[in-house]
Amino acid sequence: MTTTTSADGAMCYRGSSPNDALAKELAARFTVYTYDRRGRGESTDTGPYAVGREVEDLAAVVKEAGGEAFLFGISSGAVLALEAARSVPAPKLALYEPPFVVDGSRPRVPADYATRLASALQEGKRGTAVKMFMTEGVGLSGVTVALMRIMPFWAKLKRVAHTIPYDTAVLGDRQSGKPLPAAWPEVRVPTAVIDGGRSPEWMRNGVASLAKVLPSAEYRTLPGQTHIVKAAALAPVLTEFFLS
Repeated sequence: MTTTTSADGAMCYRGSSPNDALAKELAARFTVYTYDRRGRGESTDTGPYAVGREVEDLAAVVKEAGGEAFLFGISSGAVLALEAARSVPAPKLALYEPPFVVDGSRPRVPADYATRLASALQEGKRGTAVKMFMTEGVGLSGVTVALMRIMPFWAKLKRVAHTIPYDTAVLGDRQSGKPLPAAWPEVRVPTAVIDGGRSPEWMRNGVASLAKVLPSAEYRTLPGQTHIVKAAALAPVLTEFFLS
């Protein structure tokens, strides 16, 4: 049975992640390793944070899985998987909707976003940090976020708000509205770059841009899907790609 390792997006962890359902869908054909990224769920959070340390975390999971594994990542976890593919043994790589902002189809993330986010967290304003992430980082409307704040899951988001800067660091300046540079020339493994047909234009533009700059990428769209992709729609595509 082939091994697959998956990396979550911002504020997700085991028991609170789309990857949980995806792992169940893939389990018939793969041994699937899911894990809590640092600072979330059951994982520790030894500082100082660096993207390289998150890559080391993922490398440790792959080592435990046998030394080589297909890599899958969703949202900012897709960017982490892409960074890891520079050094982690992976015969194939699949990425679902890394949230790059590469043009003017949505407001860019402000240049001082990371600084203001860190300040909010230092002041203990976790709810403010989550709101900033949802409005400025994700691009949701203020009305949508106001409704989210009265939902029970808001408390869960606040508990892992301290990890939002980690995803901000993983993304770097790739939400600035500038064209995506060819930053991963050494990632030459076959890569599936996937988006949902109903996802926002800005996100689909970023995914298409990534497919163009990676040396060995193919671009796929899942009709009817959004950023909150259904496992039943994604799993067959990953299975076919990884086993072909």
